[in-house]
Amino acid sequence: MSKLIVANWKMYLSPKNSVELFGAVGKKGEVVICPSFAALNQLSTLAKKSGIGLGAQDCFWTNRGAYTGEISPVDLKEIGCEYVIVGHSERRGYFQETDEMVGKKVKAALATGLIPILCVGENEFERKKGKAATHVVEQLKKTLTGLGKLRAGQEIIIAYEPVWAIGTGKACDPETAVEMHQLIKEKVAELIGVKNVRVLYGGSVNDKNIASYLEYAEIDGALVGGASTKKDIFASLLSIASKF
Repeated sequence: MSKLIVANWKMYLSPKNSVELFGAVGKKGEVVICPSFAALNQLSTLAKKSGIGLGAQDCFWTNRGAYTGEISPVDLKEIGCEYVIVGHSERRGYFQETDEMVGKKVKAALATGLIPILCVGENEFERKKGKAATHVVEQLKKTLTGLGKLRAGQEIIIAYEPVWAIGTGKACDPETAVEMHQLIKEKVAELIGVKNVRVLYGGSVNDKNIASYLEYAEIDGALVGGASTKKDIFASLLSIASKF
């Protein structure tokens, strides 16, 4: 299976800039673009023509109701999204999203036919105290327990994103990432019966270090933030990733 590259454009780009960058992204390997909500509709048509996957950066856990400012997973599916990121560390940090809330989003996404990209990862304090593995296992337990076996056609992807490496330029060394990926795969198999779940690495990934992660079989791809919003760097990154 080819390596999966998921680009999280966060709130870096305007809709116009998003369309321009999307148009410059060549179809190299398996690629998913997650633009801001404001750009999703415009990119939907382009995604269908290009074969590039389209994802959202978040969703709510209910399809309809009085939830000001939230986005329905049903609506995401209707406009052409195939994937949705849930539990990103910035959502957990800035908006106090709990594991329980993230778990409900995972279930809602799966019920709608979306592929959730569930983000887990430890902060710097937990890493230094030797509690990284314990923390990530607890996140997986709280978000996946009660989910049950996935039905035919359903898929879940995990993104391991050490919080201390996000947007800091301090990428996790590949060997440590591999250990965490192995742990995640084992725990997901235990919790929901999915063997060899795809696990992506996220945290200061760029075209200079992407190969050092993708050379490992345990790392199934990458969740890329800021580097994916810069045309030349992203093009270089995709070219490198397509060779694995």
